[in-house]
Amino acid sequence: MEKLVNIHDAAEGLKAGKTLLYPTDTVWGLGCDATNEKAIKQLEQIKNRPEDKSFILLVDSVAMLERYVTDFPDVIYDLIDFAVQPLTIIYDRPINLPQTILAEDGTIAIRVTEDMNCKKLIQRLRKPLVSTSANLSGKATPGNYAEISGTIKSSVDLILNERLNENMRTPSSIVKVGSDHRVKVIR
Repeated sequence: MEKLVNIHDAAEGLKAGKTLLYPTDTVWGLGCDATNEKAIKQLEQIKNRPEDKSFILLVDSVAMLERYVTDFPDVIYDLIDFAVQPLTIIYDRPINLPQTILAEDGTIAIRVTEDMNCKKLIQRLRKPLVSTSANLSGKATPGNYAEISGTIKSSVDLILNERLNENMRTPSSIVKVGSDHRVKVIR
């Protein structure tokens, strides 16, 4: 099968447990169905990533986000609504997600994506999408498709055929909203 695929084929591949190399609203990412433990393990192997390091998830809307977070203070709506760049929020006590996707402290980092291709993938998958930078663990994050390691490209199941010539070097801001509803800026 050809690795370069369109959105429809990428979504079908994600449903079947495949891994995907794709552009996000920040950088090129590696992803899979966030509820598929086998695919998550495959991403860890592709990146040569320690199991104790957590991933970021992408969702298509606040409504989807609310299905995976138990404690949802009003400040979350304001943070998402007023963010001027992509914003990843770390939440305590997530639900409906496999333990393997959570950080050691039981938290999860989730971003409501504004990228239309990511939204389409998530809407067709009907689940959150794992999003981790498309680099081997400990190496620099590539700024465009051409900079992505051949090892990464050959190891993933599918590559989304969108934005292959676009430079992308802006990581998301990261904040943590604790169970006490306090906001802490991480990055």
